[in-house]
This record gives sequence, structure tokens and C-alpha cells, in this order.
Amino acid sequence: MVFLCYNKCTTCQKARKWLDEQGIAYEERPIKEQNPTAEELQQWHQRSGLPLKKFFNTSGLLYKSLGLKDKLASMSEQEQYDLLATDGMLVKRPMLIGDDFVLVGFRQPEWEAKLK
Repeated sequence: MVFLCYNKCTTCQKARKWLDEQGIAYEERPIKEQNPTAEELQQWHQRSGLPLKKFFNTSGLLYKSLGLKDKLASMSEQEQYDLLATDGMLVKRPMLIGDDFVLVGFRQPEWEAKLK
């Protein structure tokens, strides 16, 4: 499994702590330094079954400064993947990618259900 996170994010810290406490093995990937590619995002989006908007860090400063709340609806999926791939700070975190699932954001009950 790959765990995408931003070390200064408290939610990411909680998720890492939970994974460690459960003894779940993962490869950590810093989202800011190793931003997902548009191709990875497309694969993960399809695997997740979630709306693409869930992959955006809507509370982030960059999302707000770019005015994406009003722009996403008029963008194609490919344009959104390409935009997400430009900066890891646009991507919702933490993200846990397994062989047959993608978890976006840390909601402990959801992670427990998928990983137990």
C-alpha cells in the first residue's frame, strides 16, 4: 500500500499513527515532493468510485486562491487530473492506495472497514 501524506498535516499524522498502531505496512510518499501524476490520479479516481471533486483539497489555500470552487464544474476530467498533477497541495490528503481500493481523507471507521 502507498500512503500519500503531508507531514505538517495533523490529519495525516493521525492516519499514520493509526496505521502504525494497527501494524499495517505501507510505503510513505510525501505528496508535496512526489506529487501524483495525472495518470495515477485517473487510475485512483476510477478505482475509488468517488466523485473527482473528492480528490481536491478544497480547504487548501491554493484551491481557494485559484478560485477552483467556481471553475471545476466547467473543466473536463482530464483538465482536472492535469491541474491536480501540478501541485501536491491541491490533492486531498491523506490518501491510502491499495491493490483494489483508494481511500481519500482519513475517516477511521471507513479505513477500519476496508483494512480489517
